[in-house]
Amino acid sequence: MLAAAVGAGYYEGRSEHDGGPADSDFVDIADVSPNPPKILAGPNASTGVVLASCGRNENAHRNEDNVVATPGMKGAAHHMHDYVGNVSTDAFSTDQSLAAANTTCTNGDKSTYYWPVLRLLDDDPAADVAAGSPHNRGTIVQPASVLVSFRGNPSSKVIPMPRFLRGVTGDAKARTAGLTNATRVQWSCSGTLDRRTNRYPRCPNGQQVVRIFDFPSCWDGRRNDSPDHRDHLTFPAANGVCPTDTFPVPQLHLEISYQVPVDAPYAIDTFPDQARSPITDHADFINVMTDDQMAQVANTLNRGG
Repeated sequence: MLAAAVGAGYYEGRSEHDGGPADSDFVDIADVSPNPPKILAGPNASTGVVLASCGRNENAHRNEDNVVATPGMKGAAHHMHDYVGNVSTDAFSTDQSLAAANTTCTNGDKSTYYWPVLRLLDDDPAADVAAGSPHNRGTIVQPASVLVSFRGNPSSKVIPMPRFLRGVTGDAKARTAGLTNATRVQWSCSGTLDRRTNRYPRCPNGQQVVRIFDFPSCWDGRRNDSPDHRDHLTFPAANGVCPTDTFPVPQLHLEISYQVPVDAPYAIDTFPDQARSPITDHADFINVMTDDQMAQVANTLNRGG
């Protein structure tokens, strides 16, 4: 198996200076403390959940673009992204092209959802050739499942997101830029989702590695984007209360699960100077739902259904 062939030997004497990841980037999930209890919903909470079935990128829609962060710049991410939802997304996508494209979501949602690919570090030359940027080596792991869901707010009702709203969570440059935005990075194992870490988890045999992305859900009421792609859509306080002059909108929640052999070395794609670090995990989306579709989402969340 891969773990026996590559496992411990891959990390011997290795550090982030060798291109990463380092052994210190991994943690046994049993050594991670359980999460604190969830915030209880208040009397005006929107407690519903809306699920979307968008597949797990069976059509292998991948590129090194990032239309949210670097629109019009092909390959500017320097790392590969997996996509579900809109089948046309690349660096040159526009609101109009996204609205005209097809989708993998069975409910007709044309939104685009994407995140860095995860790879087994198996030193497969064929995989390395297909890797794109040479610092991101290894065989891409097809997600075993992708959960796309929208959640309400524990303190209030939500209003619909505007069409073509952009959102990001995590920080692709957290290793060098600091941990301010990386506090949202969550890794876990399928059998212990109450234990979450910002390191690559070592999961017990039979459990999957899980990446969890919660997106900001307080909209400024004016803009679909902002210069840093964050100021227009921010996170609420721990109790769900949005900052002054912002409005609660449905919160996008993603869970991406993978079958990874026990003790196998693995990592996400990153920028070259980010050394395959798990704290750089991130995800992006553009809401391309029609106004009617998004209104139905908000109404379901607000009803608690």
